[in-house]
Amino acid sequence: MTQEQDSPITDEMRRAIGVESEPGVVEVEKETIRRVADALGDPNPLWRDEEYAKGTSHEGIIAFPIAFHPSTRAGRANASYESPARGGVVASDEWEFFEPVRPGDEIAVTTRVVDFYEREGRQGKMLFTVTETTYRNQHGRVAMLQRRTGVGFPPRKQ
Repeated sequence: MTQEQDSPITDEMRRAIGVESEPGVVEVEKETIRRVADALGDPNPLWRDEEYAKGTSHEGIIAFPIAFHPSTRAGRANASYESPARGGVVASDEWEFFEPVRPGDEIAVTTRVVDFYEREGRQGKMLFTVTETTYRNQHGRVAMLQRRTGVGFPPRKQ
């Protein structure tokens, strides 16, 4: 397949679709959960108080994704392509939760590129990148899936 004329999506990028990163493994720590809750200003005892949390439907302290997110801890996608886009931002984030994540869990994080597509915007082309990040617990079960769409802006043709 050859690159379409004027498309920011290269053949190298197309070959990266479906390629999964090596897993990065993160151990979920109770102290990290508490620090993130503090930083967010969230006083919910579900993040901090074991006795309180045991009495909930979660049956113990649980973590939320930012406490072990791959952008700060592990499992970043091994980018096997160069993108011409610059100034990227997150356009959307979708999450699916299947199992609670608890302190002491070891989470293997992998990311793969699902798609690239382009759209015309007011100031030219926009390049969208869709990725899917899978969070598997130490038992090999999927605890969460994250589907993210990012948008960047390729340089304009003169």
